[in-house]
Amino acid sequence: MDLQLAGTVVLVTGAGQGLGRALGLGFAREGADVAFHYNSSAEGAEKSAAAAAELGVKAIAVGGDLRDAAAVDAIVQRVESELGPIGVLVNNAAVTKMQRFLDSTPEDWAPQIDVTVTGTLQITHAVAKRMAERKAGAIVNLMGDSGRVGESGLLVTATARSTTVGLTRSLAKELARFGIRANAVSLALVRTDNFDAHAGGDEEERMKKILALYPLRRVGRPDDITPMVLLLASPLSSWTTGQVVSVNGGYAMP
Repeated sequence: MDLQLAGTVVLVTGAGQGLGRALGLGFAREGADVAFHYNSSAEGAEKSAAAAAELGVKAIAVGGDLRDAAAVDAIVQRVESELGPIGVLVNNAAVTKMQRFLDSTPEDWAPQIDVTVTGTLQITHAVAKRMAERKAGAIVNLMGDSGRVGESGLLVTATARSTTVGLTRSLAKELARFGIRANAVSLALVRTDNFDAHAGGDEEERMKKILALYPLRRVGRPDDITPMVLLLASPLSSWTTGQVVSVNGGYAMP
């Protein structure tokens, strides 16, 4: 199926590794020009952009701290000057930490809130303003299922992630007049570079307990998530906005 993404400029945040990298390459395979954003994973983002360019599209790695408003403006300006107007924004960047709430401190909470909430707001604001001027655009927000159903040991992460639901639905209602759609994809565990940190370890007995929570009896892979994100970003989903779609192996069923 042709997703009609060829020639679209896509900015994926947190794309130097893991799921963000897979999403960026997925868009490139559909013919989109891709900006792989990173904060600290410069080498990974550069390699990802090079791999995308081998597919025959334009691609760049662009660094910057989403918590810094000036850096965010610079990111958007560079993407649009080198690739063109951003047609799709994929908000993937986030900070998560498995930790019991009563063992945590405000210092532990700050990075999760600052990146996952404030950073997402800042990059979305900067990109959406330009989309509104052009009266077109699609925003896809990634979140964890902990933000929908709650999860022990991930209370602060769940709190930060839960804001994605309100953000997505509010964007959909407020920006529809400008031809901008916003949807979210909610995930359970996905096996990426940071899997051990998210799962609390990879030992056999722990994994048996984790897999017992999944009707499909496996955790996710990046290529399980990519098709849904591509579809929501595609013009084929032109009548879909304000939705939170779960891709989670049945871990939680709305």
